[in-house]
Formats: sequence, C-alpha cells, structure tokens
Amino acid sequence: MRLFVALDIEDEIRNRIAHFLEGVREFAPDARWVRAESLHVTLKFIGEQPPERLEEIKRTLARIQAPASEITFRGHGFFPTQRSARVFWAGMEADSNLASLAGQVEQRLVDLGLPSEDHAFNPHLTLARGSQGRPSSGAPKHLSGDRANRNFQYLQEKLAAMPVPEFGTMTAREFFLYESNLSPAGPRYTKLDRFALS
Repeated sequence: MRLFVALDIEDEIRNRIAHFLEGVREFAPDARWVRAESLHVTLKFIGEQPPERLEEIKRTLARIQAPASEITFRGHGFFPTQRSARVFWAGMEADSNLASLAGQVEQRLVDLGLPSEDHAFNPHLTLARGSQGRPSSGAPKHLSGDRANRNFQYLQEKLAAMPVPEFGTMTAREFFLYESNLSPAGPRYTKLDRFALS
C-alpha cells in the first residue's frame, strides 16, 4: 500500500483552481497536469507499507491533538527553481498550526520506525510536473544533472503577464490518511481514514 497523510481542500477553492488550470494548461502541453479532484496538501509521504501496518498507522495518527488551521491559497511558483523547473505549484499561506500539525505527523510516524522527511515542510499544491519530472510528494530538491529546461518556459512567460491568482481561504478541521494507486492515467487517491482537528 502506497500511503500518505494530507489535508483535503474545500470545493470552492478546488473549483477556482480548476478554472485557473483550464486557462493555463495549454501553455505547457507536455507537462503532466494534476486533476483538480486530486488536489491535496501533503503533510507526510509515507510510501509503500504492508497492509498489516495500516491499523497501527491509523491508531498513531488518531492520537494527534492539534488545532484547526486557517489556510489561504494564492500565487504560484516552481520547484526546485524557476530556471530548472520540474514542478509547478500553487502557493499557500497558513498560521503556525499547520506547521505544528505537520511536525506532529512527522514525529509520530518516525517514532513508528518510518523514515523521516529529507526536506523541511513546505506547504503547496502541486499543479503540474514537467514531462521529465519524477513523482514526488514534496518539493523536489536539486538533483545532480539539474540544468535549465524548457518544460515550463512558455507558461512562465504567460504567467508573468497575469495578475497573481487568489484561490480563497479555508479552515482545515480534519486531515486524512490516503492510499495512492498508480496507473497509466495518473495516480488515484482513496481516503482510508479521517482525523479531526480541534
């Protein structure tokens, strides 16, 4: 089972982002665009786990106590840099509760023996990956061989002439354990359990 922990986003925000994507997708036709219904905010990518560990992971996540978090979605950018872009993302601004939640999720799962993240928590919504990009749950780091590429060059030129998009604000009151099933049509995400925030 390929697992991750994430926040869902409200339908109104999802619809605004979907409308934005409809307007810019043609500027990077070779990119792998994320379907709007699959958008989520990853808190922790767990990776492949045997099914017999599922209940233990659920129990661990259920013990997390954290407050709700207010999140504003606006703007966009590229990882790892604009020049060697492999991932196009929508930006997020959140109160300190979100980073605290991600820290708790990370620590609890590391205490279970799962590997720790190799980069700091950097909340974002992945919108597209370059045609040469690798699937990644977080911000891609610089890789050996990174160089300037043109995957997103035309998109970057078009975005520079547009106003910064505002997608909306929501209060995250729960988080989820997801399973990711990979297929030629792209990953499919299934919610396995939900956990309330106070």
